[in-house]
This record gives sequence, C-alpha cells and structure tokens, in this order.
Amino acid sequence: MAASSSSLLLPPAITAPQIRNPNNGKNRTNYSLLDPGLGLGFLPNRTVIHPKKSSLRVRAVQTDRQPSRPPGGGGRVDDDPIQRFLKRDYKWGFVSDIESFSIPKGLSEDTIRSISALKDEPEWMLRFRLDALRRFLSLCEPRWSDNRYKPIDFQSICYYSEPKRKPKLHSLDEVDPELLATFDRLGIPLNEQKRLTNVAVDAVLDSTSIATTHREALAEKGVIFCSISEAIREYPDLVRRYLGRVVPPGDNFYAALNSAVFSDGSFCYIPKDTVSPMEISTYFRINDRDTGQFERTLIIADERSYVSYLEGCTAPSYDRNQLHAAVVELYCAEGAEIKYSTVQNWYAGDEEGNGGIYNFVTKRGLCDGNRSKISWTQVETGSAITWKYPSVVLKGDDTVGEFYSVALTKDYQQADTGTKMIHVGKNSRSRIISKGISAGKSRNCYRGLVQVQPQAENARNFSQCDSMLIGDTAGANTYPYIQVKNPTARVEHEASTSKIGEDQLFYFQQRGIDHEKAVAAMIGGFCRDVFDKLPLEFASEVNALMNLKLEGSVG
Repeated sequence: MAASSSSLLLPPAITAPQIRNPNNGKNRTNYSLLDPGLGLGFLPNRTVIHPKKSSLRVRAVQTDRQPSRPPGGGGRVDDDPIQRFLKRDYKWGFVSDIESFSIPKGLSEDTIRSISALKDEPEWMLRFRLDALRRFLSLCEPRWSDNRYKPIDFQSICYYSEPKRKPKLHSLDEVDPELLATFDRLGIPLNEQKRLTNVAVDAVLDSTSIATTHREALAEKGVIFCSISEAIREYPDLVRRYLGRVVPPGDNFYAALNSAVFSDGSFCYIPKDTVSPMEISTYFRINDRDTGQFERTLIIADERSYVSYLEGCTAPSYDRNQLHAAVVELYCAEGAEIKYSTVQNWYAGDEEGNGGIYNFVTKRGLCDGNRSKISWTQVETGSAITWKYPSVVLKGDDTVGEFYSVALTKDYQQADTGTKMIHVGKNSRSRIISKGISAGKSRNCYRGLVQVQPQAENARNFSQCDSMLIGDTAGANTYPYIQVKNPTARVEHEASTSKIGEDQLFYFQQRGIDHEKAVAAMIGGFCRDVFDKLPLEFASEVNALMNLKLEGSVG
C-alpha cells in the first residue's frame, strides 16, 4: 500500500497535515498536493507507508506487452481449461467500408485552425483551442501509472476524420446507408422508429456526430441534447459558461490535448425543476485506422433537475494501437442529480497483446450546489490500456458522490483505474464500490483517493475495493489514498483479494456444474453490487458482454 498526494481545484502551496497509519500510529507520512498529470495527482512525495501486513499488492507481473511462455515451460495454453475459457472473439471488431475525409496527420497550430474551420466555430472557441495547445506543448507525458507502453507518437495521428456526406442533412435518409448499417450491426439503430422510446441517442463516428435521436421530444420539456459542435454554434453563451469549468484545459496532459483537438461528443442541458423524460445516451465508434478519437462530453443539470446518461463504445480489431483521449464534465447545481453509466468495450488487442485502444480519459463531476448528487457506474472490459479515474468534487453542503465499477482485464490488458472523492462541503458523503477481475497475463490496478478538506465538517466515506484473480499469471494491485484534514470526518476502507483456480472449478464440477457456468456464477456474485446499479438498458448488454469476454469452449 502506498501513500501519496493529489491536487484538484486547489493551489499547489497548500499541504495536508500528517495522517496516522493504522500500524499502531508509529509510521506517518507527509502529503503534498502534487498533480503530475491526468488530473489525478497520485505521485508519492517520497515517503511511503509500508504496513507490516499488506495484502493489497497481490503480485508483480511482467510489464512488457510481449507474449511469454506458459508456466512450467513445456505446457500449452490450450491444455489449461481456464485459458480456454477466456478465449473468445471480439465480435464488434469489423471495419465498415465508409468513404471519409481526413485532415493530414500531425499536431500543430495549423491542425487546430483546420479543425475549428471545418466545424465553423466562433473566434472564442478557436482561442480556447490554441491556448490548450500551448499548455499541452508545455507539459510532459505522465509516466507514474502501473501501465507500461511504448511512447506515443503524437505526430503520427490524424486528429480529424469524418464520413463524406452532403453539406446539409435534412433527415437520416441522406446519411450513407453503409453508416446506418454499421450502427444497426452494433445494436444501435439510428432510426427513431427502431429505437426504444425512452432512450435518446447521439451516435459519434470517428470525429463527428452522425445523428441525434428524439431531440424534438426532449426540447418540448426544455431539455437540450445535441452534439457539442452544434451546441457551440447554437448555444454559445451556455457552452462558454461551463466548458472547462470542471476540467480546465491545463488540468493534465491528456485533458490539454483533448481541449485543443476535440471534435465531437455530446452536450446536454437540463433546465431547472425538470426531470429528463428519457435516458440520454451516446455511442462512440472508431472506424478509421489512423484516427484517434477525442470527444468532449458536457452535461449540465440545473437546480433541482435530474438526468440519467448512458455511454457505450467499440472499435475495429486493428493490429496497431489507437489513442482515445476524452474529457467528460458533469455539473450539478443545487438539488440536482446526474447518474452517469458507461460500458467501455473498446478493442483490447489480440491474445498476444497486439493492437488495441489506448484509453486515456479524464472524467469529473462537480456538485457545486447544496444537496446535489453525482453517481458513476461503469463496466470496463475493453482497451489494451485503460487509464481513467471518474471523480467527484463535493463542493456544496449535503452533497453525495457515488462510484460503482467493474474492471475486467484478460490476455495482456492493463488497467490503472479508480476514482477520487474530494470533500469540500459540510455533511458531504461518498461511497466507492470497486470490483477488479484479472485473468490471463493482465494487470488490473485500483487507485483511489478520498480527500477531506478542513471545512468539510462531518464528511463521510465508505470504500470497498475487491479483486478477483483467475488463473496463476494475472496481477492485481490496490492503492488507496486517504487524506483527512477535518477531525469530524469518518472514512472507512476495506479491501479483499480472492482467486478462481482449479480447486474452485473442481468443486463446482463435482456438483454437475461445468467450468463456464461455474465461473459465470462466481463472477456474477462478485459483481452483483455494481450490476444492480446499472440502468435496465445496459443489463442485458453487460451480461452478454461478460459472457463474450470470458466464455469459451471448455474441455
């Protein structure tokens, strides 16, 4: 277990007092509010706590992404029933034959001006982008996570690509039929007659929003739901007021990159005293081989409003890595509530670690008003490398932040994920439930921060971080960080590690239950606390997803 630091919306000169280690109070460490990158600030300030009994750091695993020999030297992977169980094709990895327009590769001021011109943006938006580019060029790529990967060549990426289409789309009939067929194949039909009546969808392909359904029905209730590009043109005052308010352009390395080159994403505004009449949803799809995706999502819940937002994503099975660096900002006014649910299913690479998406994302919510609430629920199953920490700043009094997560890694996947709960207001409460499942030769790391500021009287937090290992070659690390600056706060943390091995599978088999059903039963029970928080629209998808990720032909 390591102790460390973080800064978020705080001046770097402020430092935290010493915090007592559970080890009889003998070891202490100082924290300073450093922020080395990605808006997370988990870099240790030299001093590290080493408890006498640490069960959180389970084992070290190899850090390269090259295939290794199976344990024992001579055995074949196909001989291991657990490894056979884990093998399954990625059914969303197809490539659509869609003619597209792309700008030249490379990142420069000309790139930024081209993106802004293509999107017909106002002058203030161009200045926002150029300022973010200058910040990005002044920063160094962070290297403090457990993830290990080759340096990214940012000049080899295309930062804008869109399907060729008519200048003005008056209806879905004018969209490329191949593009519509792509989303139908993904299970996301864009024809409103085929959609569920209680879900509005914004579909984003590469760098542009293709269609947004049910806009008129939402507008009748005063709800604005459109692509961020349309919002910049049609609601400039609203966007300018909130864009970058929760995640500033200089917050971290990848947030600065996103602020400079973001192309599309979703914008949603819920007016005062309004409950959104349907679920809001965005589906992100990467199609172009050389294009990164840099969407920006901005959700604003005004006073005493409520919205539930769903997010999904997939990508083709390319044999080389692609970069996905998104920014999500959630803003809650007094008495408002946002429920944000996501199923992350980017391509994770093949079973030898080739290809896959680098998923480096900054997601943060701000409970600005009293009695506001933000709840994150996520299922992470894809990406070659995942680096994200959905966070909540509990600024108002009596605010609530919740985080429910399942992160599944297999083969050579690496995931450094977690959350931050920053308590600022009085009587603020937070809850963290994290489940990590590691299989194959993967590495799964939970990194969480609970920070209680001096003015946060009677703050309360409960954290539960559980890891499950499948097989003998996976790794799971847990790094909980707790910074308490108010003596009235109560912070609780518990963690556990369990393992699925041949003994457990044999136990089920003796009772007539085969390997696949046995593992499904154990994982289902392990993740129940999180799955129960997912919207009904995601329930069947998550069940199918887990089966696809873990199911195989078991001998």
